Amino acid sequence: MSKAVKNMIARDYTRRTEGVSDAMVISIRGMKAIATTKLRSKLSKDQVKITVIRNSLAKRTFKGTGLEGLESVLTGPSAVVYGNSIVETARAIVKMLPDFPGLELKGAILDGNLFKGDAGVKELSKYPTKSEAIVQAVTLVVTPGRNLLAQVKGPGSNIAGLIASIESKLEKGEAIAKVS
Repeated sequence: MSKAVKNMIARDYTRRTEGVSDAMVISIRGMKAIATTKLRSKLSKDQVKITVIRNSLAKRTFKGTGLEGLESVLTGPSAVVYGNSIVETARAIVKMLPDFPGLELKGAILDGNLFKGDAGVKELSKYPTKSEAIVQAVTLVVTPGRNLLAQVKGPGSNIAGLIASIESKLEKGEAIAKVS
């Protein structure tokens, strides 16, 4: 392959992965063309892209970017998967593994952390997404205040209930028994 063609491919990789810092590397070598097309169409519904790459050009292109950590998993036939949330993408791909037996998970990168191999990607799929993590953090912050409010409000509610009960009995003209 000529140097001009390699440079053109490298520019294409740069354009496609511009602004991408989280991605996954898979191998679709053992899959038939129809299965690959089905995989791509299922993932494209979630705006996830699959780009088959040349490892040496990808390593050169990814240098100095958030994808540089993928260098160690770029061996053999590779495809980069990127798009929405890499955690949601990992969940979707792990769920699809039984449907696509030729699919190999090589690794993924999230916030500079490399999840290597099949086990690493499966571990990543169990992580919360950014929005789920925010909800968990907010819940952790709000829960003690909510519990405190319930504790403070509880006795007041009991007293208010007793007063309302006494008031309704007095309005009906009933006697109120003395509590000893």
